[in-house]
Amino acid sequence: MAKKVMVLCVAMAILSAIVYILMANGIWLPESLDEGEPLPVYFYVVPAGYIIGGLLILLKRRWIWIAGAVINAFTIFIFYTMYAGQPDVMLSTAGLTTKIAQAILEIGLIYLIVTFKKKAA
Repeated sequence: MAKKVMVLCVAMAILSAIVYILMANGIWLPESLDEGEPLPVYFYVVPAGYIIGGLLILLKRRWIWIAGAVINAFTIFIFYTMYAGQPDVMLSTAGLTTKIAQAILEIGLIYLIVTFKKKAA
């Protein structure tokens, strides 16, 4: 079961990264963000973090999962803080796609953290 959850977590991290890359390049933006103003640096840094972090999940290190869960939760928090007054962004297909993928990733990481058993020496 843990292996399936790890693969699901990696897939959700990569999906999030892809959507952020599409948004950063202006391909899939909510209408209110498509006003010619540059996107925050957030949209360029986050995809790299999700790709690298997603692949690190496969190392089966509990501390990496904990760090990933904290960073993922922080990323979700930043999104809701930045766009709290813009429901068109929060409820856009891009916004919902990333948040659903990140929520599934967070649940998966918490599952892995809670069910982790150290190998006997």
